Amino acid sequence: MSSRALLLVDADPVVQEGLAQSLQRENRTIEIAPDGQKALARLRAASCDLLVAGQTRNGLDGLKLLRRARAIRPDLKVIVTGDPDPQQVVRALRDRAYGYVHKPLAPATLADMVQQALESDSWREDLRVLSALPEWVTLELRCRMEAVERTTHHIREILSDLPTQACDDIGIAFRELLMNAVEHGGKNDPRKRVRASLLRTGRSVIVHIADPGPGFSLRFLPHAAISNPENSPTQHVEFRAGKGQRPGGFGILMSRQLVDELLYNERGNAVMFVKYL
Repeated sequence: MSSRALLLVDADPVVQEGLAQSLQRENRTIEIAPDGQKALARLRAASCDLLVAGQTRNGLDGLKLLRRARAIRPDLKVIVTGDPDPQQVVRALRDRAYGYVHKPLAPATLADMVQQALESDSWREDLRVLSALPEWVTLELRCRMEAVERTTHHIREILSDLPTQACDDIGIAFRELLMNAVEHGGKNDPRKRVRASLLRTGRSVIVHIADPGPGFSLRFLPHAAISNPENSPTQHVEFRAGKGQRPGGFGILMSRQLVDELLYNERGNAVMFVKYL
């Protein structure tokens, strides 16, 4: 395994030390830069695999540092850390940040994203931003599971100002239905794309997901728990095993329990759900 170089930028020495400890792994080198100008000088001198960009001592926030770092290293992967602010998250999306993590930082969440970013070799075209307003976000993502995880994380960050339970319910339902769209509609083909929209009103959150597949009928989904007869609640598990499919099939049933309204279009290749606040 080749060595990976991380550059961590944050003005708070306590955060610096905590990040360095939580992200240290075998075959990783971690450098810390509290000052934005020093971080940019480091990038001019040599490349690194990942920049974790937070607030600096000289006034640069993570987004400004992202833009300046990209001017030096256009292909650099950047994870931005900052306030739990939907506007900041959508700006990070527009500026092609790999991810955004709000403070106070959850070490496990950041560690998982760092690992995913370091392992990614074709991330740049995974997400296309079609609308980047906090109240209306529309993304196109390639039919790859990594893109599902990145998109779900972005959505959860956009909703991080909501009560925790509402954010969790929407995030879980969003991920389950997006996985279905990528796996069954897009057949995990990275040449195909799924479109996902998140709309926020004063009293609700609305999600719409459309996939490139031919669609399906809710009346015939032998691979899904929603189609199980009452006397055989695990029938779909046997069907999936016989077809060599991954364990699962609970996505639609689970999502219906987590949100207030859920419906598919006639063709069966688009789904919408509403969560009232």
